This record gives sequence, C-alpha cells and structure tokens, in this order.
Amino acid sequence: MQEGPELDMDIVSVVDDDGKEHIFEELDRIETDDGSRYVALIPVYDDDVEILDDDGDVLILKVLEEKGETYLVQIEDEAEFNEIGTIFEDRLIEKYEAEDSPDTL
Repeated sequence: MQEGPELDMDIVSVVDDDGKEHIFEELDRIETDDGSRYVALIPVYDDDVEILDDDGDVLILKVLEEKGETYLVQIEDEAEFNEIGTIFEDRLIEKYEAEDSPDTL
C-alpha cells in the first residue's frame, strides 16, 4: 500500500461570535516592526461540495492577545489591510513558486 504525500498543515480552529467553529489552514504568519502579528488562512472543508463552492480567497486577520487569550480579528483600517495583504501576497507567491519549481542540479 502506497502512502500519500505527507501533509504539513497548521490547523487553526476559530469560534465566531455565534459560537460556530470554523477550521482553517494557516498559510503564513508575520510580525511587523511594531510588534503587530497577522495570519493568512484558508478554510478547510470536509465536504467536497463546500470545496468546489469555495471562492479561494485568503483570509487575513490580526492576532490580538488579551488577558491571556488569543483572538483573531478583522483588520478594520483599509491602509493597514492593503499593506499587510501585499506583504502576504508577495510572500505566498514566492513560497509557492519555489515549491512548484523543479529542482535544478
């Protein structure tokens, strides 16, 4: 029996304001010079129909620590969102192009 590829995924469980749990794969994380932290996530689905219906958007959230709890929140400031989004876009393009390119000898 042949084994499939090894999955190296960081899974994040997020509970929304309504108490519903959502599962995401963490694609990347960054910390800025001012100490702010951000994550780039994509949803993980169990259902094939949900996978096909997904729009493929990456969710970018800010990481906040409060009273020993970690919270992921939407970035409200448009300039901040655009700046962080561009950083993630560049990093993810670089990361996945490197993974997709054939090894050279």
